[in-house]
Amino acid sequence: MPRGVVDKRDAILRAAGKVFAERGYHATGISDIAQELGAGHGTFYRYFKNKEDIARSVVSRALGQVMDALSDEDPGSCETLPQYRQQVRRIGHKLFDLVAAEPALCHILFYDAITIDRAEPDLAGRAMGAAAEYTAAFIRNGQDRGFLRRDVDAQVVGLAVNGMIVTGAVRLLHAQDPDAMREPWIRTVETLMFDGLGSP
Repeated sequence: MPRGVVDKRDAILRAAGKVFAERGYHATGISDIAQELGAGHGTFYRYFKNKEDIARSVVSRALGQVMDALSDEDPGSCETLPQYRQQVRRIGHKLFDLVAAEPALCHILFYDAITIDRAEPDLAGRAMGAAAEYTAAFIRNGQDRGFLRRDVDAQVVGLAVNGMIVTGAVRLLHAQDPDAMREPWIRTVETLMFDGLGSP
């Protein structure tokens, strides 16, 4: 795809993402995105079929940004418990930084993705499944090395851990003082992963 086309598509997706985050998917029209972009309606239809097509692409772009933020974290790289716990904390900080830096991206993933596109109703489900598999790979490494219990299903744990992350991210979007949430949230997720809720 020529560079100019890529740049124009990206500009449209950035504008659409901002408007979707501010107004919500259903309340947003092509005209709203056009106004944000400073372009005519025809610009959109050269690159996208309709609003749903733009929205699907916005969600895919947002998911790509999340994966890019974690691309240097190898699920099987940690060989010691201190390394493993440090990786858990590091991932927590990277995700926290992403939510703080890109609230519109996170708003789309957490609020709008599930309502987008009648033609592809499993968009959010497939995204959650892929995220769970990614997290499960880290859980399996912890189980294989004896850092985590082996008698639990890594896929289910991956979904549960991601649920804690998503809940924290949603709260972060509405927090008066986001930085005050950082350490308590990351520390609590780490504690639940390694120590559970049972009284010592």
